[in-house]
Amino acid sequence: MQVESEAMQNVQVVRLKGRFDAFEVPAFTDWVERHVKPSHAQVVVNLEGVEFIDSSGLAALVKGLKRCREYNGNFVLCYIQQPVLIILELTRLDKAFTFYEDETSALEALSA
Repeated sequence: MQVESEAMQNVQVVRLKGRFDAFEVPAFTDWVERHVKPSHAQVVVNLEGVEFIDSSGLAALVKGLKRCREYNGNFVLCYIQQPVLIILELTRLDKAFTFYEDETSALEALSA
């Protein structure tokens, strides 16, 4: 899985591409550990390139959400593909996360 990120308007945007499974989770959790700090706890996760997620990927997203909340920040998801959305709904994690249609909407919400 590719993990690309950039800071935009005091928000960290991370773009994931590939399978988000147990083999690929360390790349994302390393990113969370390095980038989510008390002064940088606004995160948009772009899932446009993710067609598959397993329980390890879900756990990594929850870990990121919890870390941002520890710092009174936000951790939101955008561009969620249908297969990933189905998994989030089946596990009821759709209730834990805030979803946006695209990066622009997510950035506007977190920058307000």
